[in-house]
Amino acid sequence: MTEAWLAALQFADGLFPAGGFAHSLGLETYVQDGVVRDRAELEAFVAALLDGSAGPTDAVAVVAAVRLAAAGDVAAWLELDARLEAMKPVPESREASRQMGRQTLRVAAALGPDRVLAELARAVAEGLASGHHATVFGAALGRAGVEPEVAAAAYLHSTVTLLVGAGLRLMALGQLDGQRVVAAMRPRIARLAAAAAAASPADMWSFNPGLELAGIRHATLDTRLFRS
Repeated sequence: MTEAWLAALQFADGLFPAGGFAHSLGLETYVQDGVVRDRAELEAFVAALLDGSAGPTDAVAVVAAVRLAAAGDVAAWLELDARLEAMKPVPESREASRQMGRQTLRVAAALGPDRVLAELARAVAEGLASGHHATVFGAALGRAGVEPEVAAAAYLHSTVTLLVGAGLRLMALGQLDGQRVVAAMRPRIARLAAAAAAASPADMWSFNPGLELAGIRHATLDTRLFRS
């Protein structure tokens, strides 16, 4: 139990080399537009992303991936990853998810011998799967014995810290304000993780048109600190 909990901490850690530091998931567009300017507005942005996409889409994928990986069902994991690929319409965000997932899988497969993770890495390398971050994250934690709801909460927490880290670099915010945003998201993360644990891949949905448009416009910004 303790080892599983430690695995969740490791993969959700902001220092885990998944490459999340290079992405703002559309936040940079909102900051340049003057829409997100302070802690309260950053908190609203993070909440919108969690409620409209990360929770009902990615967290549900994490839960499903945990269960499939624990059962060693690689074929079903490939189907899940393909479903998630189809639900990411913004090119930059889709590529960010792929890049973070592939890097996470590379590290996870190298931490120790594991047949399932090795098969997933082979499938991604051969172009049979995109290897999205949520499905890889769930697979890695599933193989480590982490409970689905805990894995979903860990994934959502890592998403929050990614966005807060981006906000601290984009705006005149202090570390304390950043931690206040993270703390404010705890009840939302717990609620979304519980909902994800009770859902199936068929229940996955996403509705975040404002954030998706910001993600599309990000590619046209004159200056950019982040890749998405």
